[in-house]
Amino acid sequence: MRAILQLAVLSSIVIVAQAKNISQPHIIFILADDLGWDDVSFHGSKQIPTPNIDGLANNGVILNNYYVSPICSPSRSTIMTGKYPIHTGMQHSVIMGGEPFGLGLEEKLLPQFLKELGYATHAVGKWHLGFFKYDYTPTKRGFDSFFGYWLGAGDYWDQSEAEMYGSWGLDLRNNTEPVHNQWGNYRTYMFTDHAVNLINSHNTSKPLFLYLAHEAVHSANAHQPLQAPKDLINKFNDSIHDEDRRVFAAMATALDQSVGKVVDTLRARGMYYNSIIVFSTDNGGPANGVSRNTACNYPLRGTKYTLWEGGIRGTSFVHSPLLASTGRVSMDLMHLSDWLPTLYGRAGGDVQKLLNIDGYDMWPSLSKGEKSPRKELVHNIDPVTWASALRYEQWKLLVNETDGGGRDGWYPPPGIEENARSPRNFTTSLPSLKNAVVTCGPQPAEPTKCGVKDGPCLFNIQDDPCEYTNVAEKEKDVLKMMLQLLEKYKATMVPIRNKPYDKNADPKFHDGVWTAWCDEKPNENCEE
Repeated sequence: MRAILQLAVLSSIVIVAQAKNISQPHIIFILADDLGWDDVSFHGSKQIPTPNIDGLANNGVILNNYYVSPICSPSRSTIMTGKYPIHTGMQHSVIMGGEPFGLGLEEKLLPQFLKELGYATHAVGKWHLGFFKYDYTPTKRGFDSFFGYWLGAGDYWDQSEAEMYGSWGLDLRNNTEPVHNQWGNYRTYMFTDHAVNLINSHNTSKPLFLYLAHEAVHSANAHQPLQAPKDLINKFNDSIHDEDRRVFAAMATALDQSVGKVVDTLRARGMYYNSIIVFSTDNGGPANGVSRNTACNYPLRGTKYTLWEGGIRGTSFVHSPLLASTGRVSMDLMHLSDWLPTLYGRAGGDVQKLLNIDGYDMWPSLSKGEKSPRKELVHNIDPVTWASALRYEQWKLLVNETDGGGRDGWYPPPGIEENARSPRNFTTSLPSLKNAVVTCGPQPAEPTKCGVKDGPCLFNIQDDPCEYTNVAEKEKDVLKMMLQLLEKYKATMVPIRNKPYDKNADPKFHDGVWTAWCDEKPNENCEE
C-alpha cells in the first residue's frame, strides 16, 4: 500500500512538472549581425525583400523605439546579463581574438537563469564574449550545447578568421571541440541546419531556449568581405547595380530564408503555438563602406560604431501566438537589456528576484500594449573617448561624438542615391505596416557636429528621428537635466575589462586553431 501511495505521489509530481513545462513558452532568440535599419523590407527597404522576416514582424509587434549598442560585444553582453555595458565593464570596443578578457564570470547569464526554470538551452552561431579560457565559453556559461564560432567574424565558406599581426586560423566549435569538416558549407546555411536539427530532436515536454546568433550580414575576412551563394547573388542582377550591395542583399536573403526554415520547423514539431520568437540586430549597419560593408540605415543618421540613431536604433520585433495584441508597431522605449527580465518573467521566473539589472519586464507592454515602465536608458559612456549618449523620454543627449571619418551622415543604399525616395523596385505580398517606416524631410546641407570642441547636442527624437536639428540652445533646461543625468550614470560605471592583445593567442601556436590559449599554454598575460 505504501509503495502504491509513493507511486501515486511521484506520478502527481511528474504531471504537475509536465503541466508547468507545457505552460512555459519555447524561446527562440534570433540575433542578426550588423543588420541596418533599411536592410529589411518591413522598414521600407527599396532593394531587399525579406518576406519571412516581414511576415513575422507584421503579424507580431515591431519595435520602432528599440535600442542596442553600436558594436557587437557590448550588445551581446547586455542580452546575456540584462545590464548596460557600463555596469559590466564591456563599454569600450569589442573583444579581439587575442585579448585575454571576457564577460565577467561573476555575471549570471540568461541561459543560466532559464536552466534553473527547467529549460534546455542551446546556442548556435556567434559568441564574441570571450574565450581566452574555457570558463568564458558558452557551454561553461549556461548553454547545454554550442555550435558556432568564438570570435567576432570569419570567412563564411572556410570557417577561418584572420586578425591583427597576421594571426589566422580555424574558428568553428562543436561545444569546445574544433570542427574541421565544414569547409565549403556556407555559414548561414550551416547554422540554420544545426538550429533545425536541435528543434527536431528536442523533447517537447521540456521548454526550449534557442539562441541563434547569425554572422549574417557581418563582413567576412578582408580578402573577400561580402560573401554569398552565387544563385542568391544572381537574384539581384537586374535590380541592384552596385556589385557589393548585390552580394549584401544575397546575404540578407539567406538570413531571411533561415528565419523561414526555423519557423517552419517549429510548426512541424507542434512547438510554434507555444513559442516566443525574438528577432534583433546587435547594432546598426556598417553603411557607407564602414567595415568594407554596404549595409543601410537610411534615413537614420550615422553607422555602426557611432551613437547616432543609425548605430543604435535596432531593427527588431517579437512574434508569438502568446501575444494578446499583434499586427502593430510599438513606440514604447525599449532596450536590449529588457530581454532578460522580459523572457525570464514570461518563462515563470520571479522578476523581483533579479537584482542589480538595468532591464525592465516589458511583457505587458509587448503583449497588451500597456504603458512601458521605461522612461530613460543609457546608450553608452566610453571612459576612453568619453563619447556618451542617453535618452530620457523623447530627448537624446549626445556628447563627444565625432564624425568618425564619414560615419555621421545620411547614407542611402548604393545604387539609388540619385532617387533615394523612389518606390521600391520589387513587389511583395506582405506590405509593411505604414508606421514602421521612418520618414524625414530634406536633410540639412551640413550635419550638426557634437564633438569635443562643439559642445553637447540635444535632439528631440520623437519629432526629429533623423537628428537634423540640435536644440541644445533652445531647450537649456532640458539640456541641464540631461547632463546631470549623465553625471549620475557616470558615477555608477565600473572599470573597463579590456586588456592588451596577447600574441600568444596566434593559432600558429595551437595547431592552426583559435583556442582558449590561456588554458592550453598559460603565460604572464593571462592573469585575470
